[in-house]
Amino acid sequence: MRRSFSYPALAAASAVLLLGVSGFAPAPQDASAYAEVLASSDRLAADRARDEGRRAAETLAFAQVRAGQKVADMIIGGGYFTRIFAAAVGEEGSVVAWQPAEFIAFQASYGESLTTVDEAYENVSALRSPIGAPEFPQGLDLVFTAQNYHDLHLAPFADDTAARVNAAVFAALKPGGLYVIVDHSALAGAGLGVADSLHRIDIADVRREVEAAGFVLEAESDILARPDDPRTANVFDADIRGQTDQFMLRFRKPA
Repeated sequence: MRRSFSYPALAAASAVLLLGVSGFAPAPQDASAYAEVLASSDRLAADRARDEGRRAAETLAFAQVRAGQKVADMIIGGGYFTRIFAAAVGEEGSVVAWQPAEFIAFQASYGESLTTVDEAYENVSALRSPIGAPEFPQGLDLVFTAQNYHDLHLAPFADDTAARVNAAVFAALKPGGLYVIVDHSALAGAGLGVADSLHRIDIADVRREVEAAGFVLEAESDILARPDDPRTANVFDADIRGQTDQFMLRFRKPA
């Protein structure tokens, strides 16, 4: 059954905000604005169990998610954030869930996750395309990716994959739209090779690449920081999995 959502509290919080000079209303910054969305009984129990570790409410606030937005979840993995976005943007909003074709070919569960969210939510549409050529629709308010930006630098993919994806994101966003990236931290100066060996990336490399596409860095957050992570182990190692040091960056497309 395809689900539709209506969360009055979040919609009201968005509606009462005044438009800024750019013509875009700032979204609620208070993580408590998302309590109703996250507490919904419609959500999977497994997802709710992950909310604290992933700092879901604070992440939504940082990404300035609000009702009625058009959002793209870039490389959705198992669809955790896709499902949250579907609820947060509500019936008047929409979510594009992108899973690269190469990921689906590599592991069947990636395709299954994409099909599941597409069929379950009325406001979600599935996107399958080669990793170097995401076919995002135009006019997006937000493109979001969590723990997957480094995948653009995996060894099987062309060296210009990240540049091509960032250009596609820039073209798809509205003027003033946001590009939010969450990923596992690598040591400063580690080089792009650790994306393949450790599934991490240096925050400085992300900034350099995204700013080269025309974006302006607007904010950083350390809410997912783990100072005890030495940042030298593969993120899938049992001793560190689920406890990695992560960074969060918010870029804006100039209005």
